Order: sequence, then structure tokens, then C-alpha cells
Amino acid sequence: MKRSKRSNRLKILFFASVVIIIISVSSGIKSTAYSYEEEEDIPEISLNLLISNELNNLEETKKLDSQIERFMRQWQLKGASLAVMKNEKLIYSKGYGWADEEAGLSMEPSNILRIASLSKLITASGIMKLVEDSVLSLDSKVFGEGGLLPFPSDDEIRDSRVKRITIEHLLRHKAGFTLRAGDPMFSTTLMSRRLKIDTVPNNDQIIKYCATGRLGFAPGNGTRYSNLGYVILSRVIEEVTGMSYENYIKDNILKPAGISDMHIAHNFYEDRYPNEVKYYEPSNEPLVEAYDGSKRMVQRCYGGNNIRALQGAGGWVASPSEILLFVASIDGKSGIKDILSQKSIYTMTNSTPQILPIGWAKATSSGEWSRTGTLSGSSALLKYQKNGVSWVLITNTSSWKGSRFPRQIDNLIKTGLTKITEWPDRDLFELRTQQ
Repeated sequence: MKRSKRSNRLKILFFASVVIIIISVSSGIKSTAYSYEEEEDIPEISLNLLISNELNNLEETKKLDSQIERFMRQWQLKGASLAVMKNEKLIYSKGYGWADEEAGLSMEPSNILRIASLSKLITASGIMKLVEDSVLSLDSKVFGEGGLLPFPSDDEIRDSRVKRITIEHLLRHKAGFTLRAGDPMFSTTLMSRRLKIDTVPNNDQIIKYCATGRLGFAPGNGTRYSNLGYVILSRVIEEVTGMSYENYIKDNILKPAGISDMHIAHNFYEDRYPNEVKYYEPSNEPLVEAYDGSKRMVQRCYGGNNIRALQGAGGWVASPSEILLFVASIDGKSGIKDILSQKSIYTMTNSTPQILPIGWAKATSSGEWSRTGTLSGSSALLKYQKNGVSWVLITNTSSWKGSRFPRQIDNLIKTGLTKITEWPDRDLFELRTQQ
């Protein structure tokens, strides 16, 4: 029996290695690109590499498959990836269309994609973990004397209200930052001019510039969605832990949840991860000037924006199956061990019409949670439903509807899951224990 288990484990390891090699070679990835061998202390193959479309060719889901394929044709999507969880069991995970059409690579559950603002849920979990560990509190001040960040200096802050910004204000988009002068995370060329520098501004420079300006409203007295707020939270994590944001999240949030194939994205196609998809924009989308000031005209999804700089606001790449494993680790249910306390989970999902939840975009008293994400080249929607069904769908093609496109995704999957009670009762999460 032991020899049989070891044989099966070796077969799986060999298969996953072959898949990674094939993807790397077929995609023409440079030798300097990310290699899984560069990761330290990865105890097992990632969940998504153990799942294939073949495992999910089910008779009961053929209607759903047809609906998704029709939806993709309607919206001219190159590819999409869907995962469905029921009562903390992963019952379905499948890719549709192309991961990289030009390279001839079909979308598989193993592929990872940019998840845009779904990243905020990961960052929020990291902050709540630091609160549990008494490293900081939700009331901790961020700027000024006694603040968590050493910059800007107290006398550089012109609007005294900035000194009142707390961690919770940032988490709930109540810090006072607005978009009246544009989103600084998507305006690097403009930021360079404002800072009077001839290089790409780094996040510290952007944060300092915004923190020394005037707020749109007093912290706590309004709500304005802010990517900058979550970039600041990413920087706070680095300051209080002495680790890079990515490494802290991987070591303290993702690995304890059994996740090893989530990473901060790169900006260009040639720098993508071995199993990362190619991103596409609508056919009539114009080229834009590169974020790096080179004056090159590029696709917005490949160099138009500095995706990597988004960090915890929108920088992660992941597979739908591992996203649901992460969700199962912060939902307060007993099936899969949680990485956060019940108190933290309640705090994150407690909201009112005037106060947003933490990390999630919406959370109702009935237990319905959701999180959207949109970038040039990708759209994502994560839904956690009170009936025990959760799902995430991510595309590798953006739509002209922009941030409103996840509503179309929601309508699609609502219709597609009407007969989910007839689906096989199985758990693809268990593949992790069969290696």
C-alpha cells in the first residue's frame, strides 16, 4: 500500500513538472522568468496544478458550459476560468477558451490570472492577522508623529486631518483620499511631472505626495473607493514586519491556508509566470503611452499601467480554485480550518449602507459576501452565498463596460447554477491529500 501511494505521488509530481515545462516552452518564456524551483519551503504541488478540464467534463454541467461559451462569444472573451465551491467542498473548476490563443494554449484550471481588486481581500486578511498578533490595531494612526509610517515627516503634512487617518479608515475606504485629480496608481506619468522627477515614481513617493496634499473629506466622515488606501496598507505591512508585502502574505496568510501559486503580477507578457494566461483587450482599444515614461505606445494591459506597483490593491495573480480555498479559510465555517479568528471574520463582514466591509466589496447581514475586480485585460467576480455555494469567475479579456462588467458575469452564473443540487457531491480540495 505504501509503495502504491508513493508511486501515485511520483506520477502526479512528474505530470505537474511536465505541464510546467510544456507551458514554459510553448509560451516562449525567457530563462529569467519565474521558476517554481525558486520558491522556498513549498510542501506540495499547488491545488490548481492537480486539476484539469478532463476532471470537470461532467454530464450535469454541460448546460452551464454551453451558457459560458455563448457568453464568451457575445462579449468576445478569449478565455475564462470558473471554480465553484459548495459547503467548503470544491465541486467544479474548469477553464474555457484560450489561455494564450497565439501560443495555442487552452485555458485550464491550472492557469493563473490577474485578479485585480480581489487582491484587497488578501491584504485585508493580512492586516487582520497583524491585529490578532497585536502588531497594530484598527485604531493605529498611519501618518505623523507616532504613526506607523516614517514618512512624510510631521511638519511636511499640510492638512492636519491626514494625521487622523487610521488603519480601519484605509480598510473601509474612509481615509479621505478621492479621485478628483485621478487615481495616482494609474497616472504614473502625471505623478512624475507633479513630483518633478524623470523616473517612474515608486510607491513611497506616491504615498508621500498624496499624504502631504489636501484630503477630500475628514477621515471617517465619508466613503470614496481608493486603491491608494490599500497600497498604503501594503506599505504598512512592510514597515511593521520588516518583510516585503508579498513575502509576509505568502508566509502568514497563503501558506497556512495551503496555497502556493499566488504571486504579485509582472507588467509585461514576456515576464509572466509559467502558467499565467495572456491578457487581451477589446479589438478597438487604442494603444496608450507606457507607464515607464519611455514614450512607447503599448497595450494598456501590457505596460500601460504599472500593475506590479498595485501590490495589495490589485497586484495578485491566482487561480479560481486557490481563491476559493483562501475564502474557505476566512469564512468562519468548520469544514476547512480558518486562518483568522471568528472575531476578525465578523469585523471584516460587518457593514452598513454607510460603512463598507473590510476587504469585501459588499457584505449583507444574511451572509452574502462579494468582491469584484477589473483591470485592462481581466475581470473577476467572487461571490459567497448564504446557501453555501461560492464561486469565482475570472476572464483574461476586458470589456468596454469596464468596472460594470462583473454584473454581466453575475447574471450569467446565477442562471448557470440553478440546478447545482444535481451536480456530483465531490471535493477537489481532497486532491491535495492524495499526492
